[in-house]
Amino acid sequence: MATTRYDAIGAGYATTRREDPELRARLHAALGDARTVVNVGAGAGSYEPRDRHVIAIEPSDVMAAQRPPGLAPAIRATADALPLRDDSVDAAMAVVTVHHWDEGLEAGVRELRRVARGPVVILTYDARVSGAMWLMRDYLPEVAALDDAIFPAPERLAAWLGGDVEVRELPLHRDCLDWMLGSFWAHPERVLDPAARAGTSGFARMEPAVVERAVAAVAADLASGAWDERHGALRARERYDVGLRLIVATPGV
Repeated sequence: MATTRYDAIGAGYATTRREDPELRARLHAALGDARTVVNVGAGAGSYEPRDRHVIAIEPSDVMAAQRPPGLAPAIRATADALPLRDDSVDAAMAVVTVHHWDEGLEAGVRELRRVARGPVVILTYDARVSGAMWLMRDYLPEVAALDDAIFPAPERLAAWLGGDVEVRELPLHRDCLDWMLGSFWAHPERVLDPAARAGTSGFARMEPAVVERAVAAVAADLASGAWDERHGALRARERYDVGLRLIVATPGV
């Protein structure tokens, strides 16, 4: 269950998983003029609007404890059973969280639509794209396989949400402040940083032997120059599509 998972791996999450201004702007724009927003899988509160009334839903005590002063306390509940009435908020948001909803995934996505009168905004990954990034392709095929199993494809999310659904590509800036796994695309050195790894569920969900193998391989390729020979051109790029997708669903007429 996601609750137990983040009680175990969520400590220190807010240190490396900081809000990125560009992602924040895109998310908040997608919410439109909504004044009341439910944030499901709210975690430490990243990307929550400060100028709207937010209802935060977070099952993990460890994650909720990292919410900064000034944010609403998180209600302990799960996505598949939101403690809200139908059409009770203007909008719903879920930021890089739906893949942790396990057996409650489809029900949770449908719950977002049930409680929101207006847009449902989901930030997620298309595993078909993220799995082709050098880190997964060359060093962590186990993460690619896991992501393929747990991340619902955008078109699947669209079918569950119904209405008018737009899928927007969000290429990550090389200096993205949110050190999600996709942000490693131009920073292979982060693979060697235990704190950076711990802030990503991809690494955190792997067996220690798999992590140790990947870290050793990346370290060796950085030391020998092999990584830069194969992927060094990425260091000069400003943005890169690592599969991050913004799903924006509005009710049909």
